[in-house]
Amino acid sequence: MSDSQNKDCQAAAIRLLSRREHSSKELRRKLLERDFDFLTIDNTLISLKDENLQSDARFTECYVRSKWNKGVGPVRLRRELCEHEIDDEMINACLHDHEWRQLAVEVRQKRFGLALPESFEERAKQMRFLQYRGFNTEQINGAMKSDE
Repeated sequence: MSDSQNKDCQAAAIRLLSRREHSSKELRRKLLERDFDFLTIDNTLISLKDENLQSDARFTECYVRSKWNKGVGPVRLRRELCEHEIDDEMINACLHDHEWRQLAVEVRQKRFGLALPESFEERAKQMRFLQYRGFNTEQINGAMKSDE
C-alpha cells in the first residue's frame, strides 16, 4: 500500500462526496470499482469519518429529504436505507420527524385530484398506488378519508 495510492483513493472519495452525500457502503463500492484495494479503502473511509467529510447520519437526512420531496413513504424509505446498511436507530430518528399521513394525502391528490374515489375499483387503484409509493396501511386509510 503506497502513500500515492492512499492519496489517490482519498482524492477520489472527496470528488464523489463533493457531488452529493454517500453512505459508507456506497462509497466503498464506488472506490472498489476504481480498483483500490480493501485496506486502502478502509483507511480512507476511517479518515473521512474522522474529518467529518463522510457521515451516514448526514447521508440519511439528505436521502430522506430528497425522497420526501418526491412523495416516497416511510416503508419504502426504510427498505432503501437498509440496503445502504444504515442502522435502524438512525433510520427511526430520521423517519420520526415527518408527517407521513399528510404526505400521503398530498401524493394522492397530486396523482388523482382532490375528489375522493367513489367506486371500489378506483379506491383500490389509489390505495395500491400509495402502497407502491411506500405508505403503510394507517397512512393510506388516512389519505383515503381526507377531503382536505
